Amino acid sequence: MNQVRVGLLVAAALLAMPLTAAAQPKKDQPKEINLDEEGGEKPAEAPTEGEGAGTGEGEGETPGGEGEGLGDICKIDPSACPSINMDEAAKRDINAEMYAVQQIYALRRFRFEITPYFGITMNDQFVAHPAPGLGLNFYITNVLAVGVNGNFYAALNSPSNFNFQTSRAARVGIPITEYAWNANANFSYVPAYGKFAGFGDFIFHYDFYVLGGVGAIATRPIAVVDPDNRTFEFKPRLSFHVGGGLRIFFNRWFAVVAELSDYIFFDELENPGIASGLVNGKPRAQDPTTWTAPETSFTNNVQAQVGFSVFLPFSWEYRLPK
Repeated sequence: MNQVRVGLLVAAALLAMPLTAAAQPKKDQPKEINLDEEGGEKPAEAPTEGEGAGTGEGEGETPGGEGEGLGDICKIDPSACPSINMDEAAKRDINAEMYAVQQIYALRRFRFEITPYFGITMNDQFVAHPAPGLGLNFYITNVLAVGVNGNFYAALNSPSNFNFQTSRAARVGIPITEYAWNANANFSYVPAYGKFAGFGDFIFHYDFYVLGGVGAIATRPIAVVDPDNRTFEFKPRLSFHVGGGLRIFFNRWFAVVAELSDYIFFDELENPGIASGLVNGKPRAQDPTTWTAPETSFTNNVQAQVGFSVFLPFSWEYRLPK
């Protein structure tokens, strides 16, 4: 019973407590405080004749013009008193152009890009053509570049075990070729770039690029049908290069690169048939003119390339201020 009485008394006290202490002054009616010469507060006085409200000097104008409310600032700290003529400032022309997009993280204009990479064949299941390569680009603009790239295949070509075993056991095999080298002159274009977050708060910047060019590739058939008599030499052939890739920047001059390229050319293949008979007392099978197919083959060497890019010089200056 005593606890019930205490609870009723506490509730009555809370209801009787005035709520004026919780009231908040209105934002559009700030309390006016006047300071005397020593920095103490003094009661507000009605403005006398010839004085304006909030004036900093006796003529009702602040040194900066007719800005109301600036007079108190001039009284408190004359050194902080604005000295701008508001009327003259309002007549100035305003440059309304605003840049809402962040400046490009890594500019490419007038910079060299050096890209070592390693590529593997994606569309030939009978022979692989792995190759180290190197690309060099010079950016004429921030999105357009001219450059060269090359691949070194010699001694790295490897026929598949399936094709090798089948050709040896049943004399049935797919004509295959091997490559020695490839070189191209290219144009590159960067149509898009952006950024994403990863590893916490780290921001990665990236760009997409496409490229196209023309060059040469040295190839030769691999003797599968008649390896006892046939040997081939490498011959250069006209090739075309198209592709595209992604660069992810770790800083303003270093990026990792993933690219998919297609090297297109007309290749010479081994003749699937063996010539019979004699020519000048020698078997026709030993005649080099019978070793290759009568028609060339349209070939796509689709190659996945992974590497990194280094941009030179390492730093630059923006043409427009931030």
